[in-house]
Amino acid sequence: MFTGLVEEVGRIQTISKSGEAMVLGISGSVVLGDLKIGDSVSVNGVCLTAIRIGSKDFKVDVMPETFRSTNLKELRSGSRVNLERAMTASGRFGGHIVQGHVDGTGTIRGVTSDQNAVVFEVEPKNQTLFKYILLKGSITIDGISLTVAQRTGDTFAVSIIPHTLSETALQAKREGDTVNIECDILGKYVEQLLNYRGSAEAERVEEAPLSLDYLAKHGFA
Repeated sequence: MFTGLVEEVGRIQTISKSGEAMVLGISGSVVLGDLKIGDSVSVNGVCLTAIRIGSKDFKVDVMPETFRSTNLKELRSGSRVNLERAMTASGRFGGHIVQGHVDGTGTIRGVTSDQNAVVFEVEPKNQTLFKYILLKGSITIDGISLTVAQRTGDTFAVSIIPHTLSETALQAKREGDTVNIECDILGKYVEQLLNYRGSAEAERVEEAPLSLDYLAKHGFA
């Protein structure tokens, strides 16, 4: 589990591809402090496992499902990536619960200034993600814990303070670029519980109408 507080920005050193499988070599310093083989590392918000560790870099496997579902397939040698080690039980929980399980990608539709902040407008590729995107709720963009500032039509926006922009790879993102999106896990669990039917059919979550009548009928209101 992660918090969405990026520890450092690393750089892609090597990319080894075999079809849709990849091995990424990533430079870093802070995350290498106590990193061990088998440890989890968030790379642009994707939970990956360290398979080799050097003095100035480490390597991770990327499986085909991750390749297809995230923006890691767009990385090139020299690309900057957000890095965070898995949180420890004794650490401060400064962000929100982040699993590193990306729900989908989004396209940056606009980058504008708002006094001391920079606003990123994002359009999710999968519009069904909007049921988990709550105004003033938590969301993870490329591994960064952020707050939804606006919801307009088919896009949402997050407002970035100067410190976050300067300390993350988001500073290099421009209109048209792709970002990884992980929605707040709490909404997903609530939906699963409300739609559960108590049989194997529950594995195919139905589009149940979450209305006041539905909640009352099932003992939730």
